[in-house]
Amino acid sequence: MSPQPQAAVGAPLSRVDGRLKVTGQADYAADHAIDGVVHGVIVDASIGRGRITGIDTSAAEAQPGVLRVITHRNAPTLPYRDNAGSNNPAGGRRLRVFQDDQVLFHGQPVAVVVATTLEAAQHAASLVEVAYDAQTPSTDLSNDGAPTNTPTNYARGDAQTALNSADVRLEMTYRPARNHHNPMEPHATIARWDGDRLTVWDKTQWVIGGTQTELAAVFGLPLASVRVISPYVGGGFGSGLRTWPHVTVAALAARETGLPVKVVLTRRQQYFGVGYRPAYEYRLRLGSDRNGRVTAMTHDIRSETSTYEPFGERGILPVGQVLYNTPHVSQTYRTVRLDVNTPVAMRGPGFATASYAIESAMDELSYELGIDPIELRLRNEPETDPSNGQSFSTRRLRECYTVGAREFGWDRRDPTPRSTRDGDWLIGTGMATGMYHTLRAGAQARVRLDADGTALVESATIDMGPGTYTSMTQVAADALGLPMRRVTFRLGDSTMPNAPLHGGSLTMASVGSAVLNGGNQLRQQAILLAVEDEQSPLYGVAADTVVVRGGRLHVQDTPSRGETYQQLLARNDRDSLEVLGAFAPAQSRFSIDAFAAVFAEVAVDARLGLVRVRRMLGVYDAGRIISPKLADSQALGGMVGGIGQALLEHTVTDHRDGRIVNANLADYLVPVNADVPDLRAIYLEGEDMEADPLGVKGLGEVVLVGVAPAIANAVFHATGRRIRDLPITADALL
Repeated sequence: MSPQPQAAVGAPLSRVDGRLKVTGQADYAADHAIDGVVHGVIVDASIGRGRITGIDTSAAEAQPGVLRVITHRNAPTLPYRDNAGSNNPAGGRRLRVFQDDQVLFHGQPVAVVVATTLEAAQHAASLVEVAYDAQTPSTDLSNDGAPTNTPTNYARGDAQTALNSADVRLEMTYRPARNHHNPMEPHATIARWDGDRLTVWDKTQWVIGGTQTELAAVFGLPLASVRVISPYVGGGFGSGLRTWPHVTVAALAARETGLPVKVVLTRRQQYFGVGYRPAYEYRLRLGSDRNGRVTAMTHDIRSETSTYEPFGERGILPVGQVLYNTPHVSQTYRTVRLDVNTPVAMRGPGFATASYAIESAMDELSYELGIDPIELRLRNEPETDPSNGQSFSTRRLRECYTVGAREFGWDRRDPTPRSTRDGDWLIGTGMATGMYHTLRAGAQARVRLDADGTALVESATIDMGPGTYTSMTQVAADALGLPMRRVTFRLGDSTMPNAPLHGGSLTMASVGSAVLNGGNQLRQQAILLAVEDEQSPLYGVAADTVVVRGGRLHVQDTPSRGETYQQLLARNDRDSLEVLGAFAPAQSRFSIDAFAAVFAEVAVDARLGLVRVRRMLGVYDAGRIISPKLADSQALGGMVGGIGQALLEHTVTDHRDGRIVNANLADYLVPVNADVPDLRAIYLEGEDMEADPLGVKGLGEVVLVGVAPAIANAVFHATGRRIRDLPITADALL
């Protein structure tokens, strides 16, 4: 059939769910009005390691409104079937709530109080007395004696020999701090049992393969006996990719009381209840010739994980393997077992951390050699993927550098550090490269065209902020030949067709391709119905000459010859047409990644060491952009997150007892309006049809990657001082 004309895809449209959100009509996990709901408040361990020797719940149970206090002493044994496929680490043994007396980290749930009101539950929870046999926890990543899991290794060439013979050798250790996600909406779950069927309203980034699958495993239920509902998610950044203990606590409490139970984590509980980006020690050795050709890199990487689960970020390795044409590379990645809760993916997982180290090192090399940072990167730009020899589907970094340098005014830069001032402020500029692999996964979408000419599209995906509702509506509208207002997209329910996790920049490529497939199938079904209908104006017309615009089927070159969807369905006595769209990624012969060039200008107070970002620019090779307005939301948000990673965000642990000292939004600093300056994003026009039928490569992750090193490199240019620990704080510059 001839290509379907497009009107919605590529247009800078406002969010279709925007009005619901700004008027408070969008129901997030804790907002659902469930009849008879009661409240659960979790009691957390106050030690970092040890065992529970006693729990006194009598004072709590005596409070008015208290229905039940559940601990390991009265909780039933739960099946906890193996479920490594639900984004749980493949090794280890996931935390089993209230199943024994062991305390594995500070803040571990040790009891839940269920009461008729939230206030009663909170007060009673404060009265639960827990006695411990406490041991000194190990929570410091810098402790070289801490046990490690089996390392992951990669090698090509002979890195050590190449380093020994290199004209220039640099050795650096970078230490990015632990970061917490801190989404606007705290994690929350409402659980209700109807006989042996469980329904949960949950904040999650993975409805079917995540929450549904995990709860079925924990409680020993058939998958069909668990329903998960999550229509709106107020930010996640990766924190919703696992089903955390509080979800099980809510479901357990609901089963034990026979009532629907709501559990909402406090802001403090977010810091030990739902994962984090782990802290790293990243030792990098680099060798090059005098012309800037990088001949060798060795990466010795350590990151924190819990004692009970070996969480490692797969994305920590590809940047060092793919980004530059380095013939000799070795990588060793170890996760260090500490008495902490398990980390989880956070925006740009692995890639953001690796790019900080590698792109900072490339900047250090540029000053060592006296070569412009962009020119140095151009001299090491590969023609094919150095890790496997495959051709890149698209790799337009040269264009990203050129466009970025022109738009940012890079040529006006005095390359000498500490050479530019504005009164008391030292001015510096820096840049860095970002990349993120293009992920795709199998997905389905149900597309139904009703007799009134409206369409309903459903898929069990999630929208935590990138605009899934809107972008899927755009794709469906164009595929069906309908205006946006006549298409409704629904998501967030495990009874809908299967969709993968909402993360890793894979939703648009995966679910979007399934929506496209379903829309194309249904449009073709309608066209075939028309051209085979003797009463249709399109009878006998070649199907590939028929297009649909504004809900009207007509001959492409003869617009007057046609009919509407409504007329077609009414005449054929059809209430609706329905298809199940699907997408399954095929094995590609290409290396498929999204790329970015990030530019930053900072001002540093020469006397106080305060750093202020003045402006930033990101240029992206991310394939086709479905919605420019949504893309800007993602890109600018990624820059804001990178500002936090570079200058503000740092989870502080008291190593004496494992307590997180700054477990609140007063002491854990995130960027606010005053920290967010002139931000701009540019997207290279084009598409990547090797990636998926939509030609998209994913944007939500790559926009964070490269931001922190661009800022760090700008700080060095401003001050002449190289800070290798994140965040870069005033005291480090004094």
